[in-house]
Amino acid sequence: MGDTGNLEYEKYKEIFSGYRYPLAFVDLNRFDDNIAYVAATQKKTGKSIRIASKSIRCLDLIKRVFTKGKDAYQGILSFTMEEAGFLIDNGLDDIIVAYPSIQQSDIDIFVDKTKQGATLSLMVDCPTHLKALSQAGEKAGVILNVCLDIDMSYKPFGAHIGVRRSPVHSVEQAVLLAKASQKMAGININSVMGYEAQIASVNDDYPGQSIKNTLLRFVKKRSVKELTKRREKIIKALEYEGLDLKIVNGGGSGSLVSTGLDKSVTEVTAGSAFFAPALFRYFNEVKFTPAAFFGLQVARIPTKGVVTCQGGGYVASGEVTTSRLPWPVMPKGLKYISMEGAGEVQTPLIIPKHASEIKLCDPVFFQHAKAGELCERFNKLYLVENNQVIKSVPTYRGQGNAFL
Repeated sequence: MGDTGNLEYEKYKEIFSGYRYPLAFVDLNRFDDNIAYVAATQKKTGKSIRIASKSIRCLDLIKRVFTKGKDAYQGILSFTMEEAGFLIDNGLDDIIVAYPSIQQSDIDIFVDKTKQGATLSLMVDCPTHLKALSQAGEKAGVILNVCLDIDMSYKPFGAHIGVRRSPVHSVEQAVLLAKASQKMAGININSVMGYEAQIASVNDDYPGQSIKNTLLRFVKKRSVKELTKRREKIIKALEYEGLDLKIVNGGGSGSLVSTGLDKSVTEVTAGSAFFAPALFRYFNEVKFTPAAFFGLQVARIPTKGVVTCQGGGYVASGEVTTSRLPWPVMPKGLKYISMEGAGEVQTPLIIPKHASEIKLCDPVFFQHAKAGELCERFNKLYLVENNQVIKSVPTYRGQGNAFL
């Protein structure tokens, strides 16, 4: 829950003595702690938790969340229809594809898996989505379940605080789509989703930044109040129009508490919470334990006070800032050289004064800034339990998949 110190460095250095670098690993003791912690956030609310698979991208670990978390977890929030098909083929079900797509190859998978009896829904947010899926469902003689994506961004005084997802923001806009769907064969809006990114993915407990934290928490509080009222009105309006909503999904790892308290929501989503990457360290309402790391070998010592690692340019998506660089967390205190950063084939790091000596072939351990994107760089994850490697498991990439 804080920065990982040098004692942890020595532990993992010993665990991976003799292993080939680069490598990635998940500490299962920490991973399991996060599973239990996320479940505990909903103990009093009674809400189930849907797993955001994009933040894990490893079939074995997705299944482990269900096994360890038991009844607290129900269903998957997938990120592409192709991935959903892969998960269904591997024994998983109850899947909502969180991002819309009406390209023919995705519609074909949707129709095929629906015919097979899978519990599967696809996100929609405009009449064009509805029309394309309606035609496909009617042609195939099936009913395709769709999930209406509601924009949960905060818009005080005309500003836009949040992400650019669905164009459906108001009650009136949601009702118009609902009425349009009811005139179409082959589709059924059976669920609603609303992702409050400005709460779920924005840190508000930065060390030593009390003024910034206070401001962020104030905006979050105002946003929660607004979106809670608006979501309730939208759900009531949709049900008044005759929609039989099985699921109202909301939130993400950083908003588990506030979203869980929303009476209109039937389930919450968690994904990054399980790996607890660098950008999910500093929340006020929730605290996760860093569980996923990657290691590089020191291949050069170009000058006193600097070591150069082999590889390391595993930059996360999002705005182009240094926050998207991997965080060198073990040993403690290493810093990037501003003119080089994390490099494609080598990454130089400044060693703090009075630090222990780092030698050639010693490892440096990092956390990826985000969660599942780490797995796009590695074919397998080593699993550490009780201070030893128990096995390795393939990532999506290791199984030959690159869904995005």
